[in-house]
Amino acid sequence: MTTSKSYQISRQVVWEAYLKVKANKGAAGIDKESMETFEENLANNLYKNWNRMSSGSYLPPAVLRCEIPKKDGKKRVLGIPTVADRIAQMVAKMYLEPQVEPKFHEDSYGYRPGKSAHQAIGKARERCWKYDWVIDMDIKGFFDEIDHELLMQEVRKYTDEKWILLYIERWLKAPSQSKDGEIIERAKGTPQGGVISPLLANIFLHQAFDEWMHQEFPSLRFERYADDIIVHCHTEKQAKYVLECIRRRLNEYRLTLHSEKTKIVYCKDQNRPGDHTNTSFDFLSYTFRGRVCRKKTGQCFVGFVPAVSQKARKAMSQKIKKWELKKLVPLTLEEIAEEINPQVRGWMNYYGTYYRSAMRPILRQVEMAIARWAMRKYKKLHRKLVRATRWLRSIWRRKPNQFVHWAWCIR
Repeated sequence: MTTSKSYQISRQVVWEAYLKVKANKGAAGIDKESMETFEENLANNLYKNWNRMSSGSYLPPAVLRCEIPKKDGKKRVLGIPTVADRIAQMVAKMYLEPQVEPKFHEDSYGYRPGKSAHQAIGKARERCWKYDWVIDMDIKGFFDEIDHELLMQEVRKYTDEKWILLYIERWLKAPSQSKDGEIIERAKGTPQGGVISPLLANIFLHQAFDEWMHQEFPSLRFERYADDIIVHCHTEKQAKYVLECIRRRLNEYRLTLHSEKTKIVYCKDQNRPGDHTNTSFDFLSYTFRGRVCRKKTGQCFVGFVPAVSQKARKAMSQKIKKWELKKLVPLTLEEIAEEINPQVRGWMNYYGTYYRSAMRPILRQVEMAIARWAMRKYKKLHRKLVRATRWLRSIWRRKPNQFVHWAWCIR
């Protein structure tokens, strides 16, 4: 700590911020400087970050504009800061987050310490059994539409640290730059991809939605993961009224609900007869709908439960095809396992938490991709799929942990 600078920022916090950014990995920004390159002159680079932030002279560079394909065929625009800027943002986040985190609503789950998507899904699952109706909300272009003035008003409620306010304003105004060098100025929004953006989004929606819902509709529950929100209601009439109130509330914060993607859903199951236009909804890549379930006693019933969504299954299926394992003939079976296991493990851990059986088609596709690789590699298995699957079965008996998906396959 020093007293000769305009702002008191700890060098230790800058170091810890660097370690967090390094652990999170991430691509290079507009300067094309990777983490490895940044670390070649680490001490000097970190000192420059600290010195500039402490003196008030830190000016964020433009973020690299990057378009990522979405599951619906559209594109999500990310803004990737430089490594140095990610560290600077992490410094501000580390100072600000402890001040705002205790104020956040218990049903806000996105990008919060100790909170997870699985917790949000599990709570939604539990509440769909108690409430018959759900409002499935989609805020149009949320991260791109956040009003800077309104956001800064909310940030000032939590801190009066001048340097934090100064740099958040600068980050909000920092332009984006496309890969061909075009500069795009920003008058609103906070770039997805920024370290501090999720925290700012939570601050904004805490006031615009969470706290307002708690005051206006204390008997109703909701789950919010960043801008992905569902609200539970007792009746369709109530759901329609609450939705209209939410629409007006968000308009006050210059946000708009997507008319086509926002809907009221009836949680239809064995104990809730009747019908409705919408009887399913997607939340965090899980689809909630009526499904055949089995009690511990073995008795079957139809329950309103979540399972991996069709969009997520399609994305995984396309990823498996892109592996093109049958072209990796020079690799050994062990090397194939090393290549695909991390990806498959991630899928199983995320999508297998609820209604695991819905993942079987994807795991079968993984198995068939390995079998086709074996058919290409070994002449004795050429064009003999059944023989290739039997060969894999023999490997499984000797080395059941070779492929992670084998843990769920009954042979």
